[in-house]
Amino acid sequence: MDIKASDVKHLRDLTGAGMLDCKKALTETNGDVDKAIDYLREKGISKAAKKADRIAAEGLANIFIDGNKAVVVEVNSETDFVAKNKEFIDMVNTIGETILKSNVTSLDEALNLSTDNGTINDLIINETATIGEKLSLRRIAVVNKNDDEVFGSYLHMGGKIASLIVAKGTDESVAKDVAMQSAAMRPSYVKREDVPTSEVEHEKSVLKEQALTEGKKEEFVDKIITGRLDKFYEEICLLDQAFVKDSDLTVKGYLDKFNMDVTKMVRFEAGEGMEKRSENFAEEVRSQIENA
Repeated sequence: MDIKASDVKHLRDLTGAGMLDCKKALTETNGDVDKAIDYLREKGISKAAKKADRIAAEGLANIFIDGNKAVVVEVNSETDFVAKNKEFIDMVNTIGETILKSNVTSLDEALNLSTDNGTINDLIINETATIGEKLSLRRIAVVNKNDDEVFGSYLHMGGKIASLIVAKGTDESVAKDVAMQSAAMRPSYVKREDVPTSEVEHEKSVLKEQALTEGKKEEFVDKIITGRLDKFYEEICLLDQAFVKDSDLTVKGYLDKFNMDVTKMVRFEAGEGMEKRSENFAEEVRSQIENA
């Protein structure tokens, strides 16, 4: 029987199983989608799909470097316990190393890369079934540097935060210091020029309303806004921040001592911006017992 690609994709969307598994299931069931779903469930292949609506907001971020190329990945799990599991860590390493050896630049491309256990997407689905939690590759960043630049990388709490810096210069220890700064202080941008105009204008409007609400005279408002905008930049721009190892210096001032500058920054925090699981471990165990 000729199986249509659209039917394979539909079954994959329904079950989360790999493309080849879906095609085989449809072939074995003469194209009957409902029977194909049962087939995959019977084989244990679609176990991962049952967890599709669960929240995976824990996990790990990691950095992989080879010469002038680096890859940063974030892989999520449902619990911090699983994120510390050797099997999960090995999966993260396989994903990162596979992407590093490839030429892909997007998440979709990365999911289709081949590993020793099928594609990266297949690997995640299989590990989801094995480990018993929803797992997902949330985001990747592929970063290249020039020969006159160095990487600075830092992992905080074993990979809860991964920070990668590209710095123009030769001192990797300085670049690592700045990567630690990025991890600790959560800058959104490297420098002021990187902040979108719309974000700056919005901040100005907020600061203006604040000043007027405080009773400041309108003729002084622009000057007040300028001063407060500097504080805004100091919070969100890496180079404007006070250097954590020497608060008398800004990060730019620290870099200037070594004739260095930052050209790129990637900072991944596992689960950042995602809804966290609200139930505690005891409630989870109770829920599983009740639903057994």
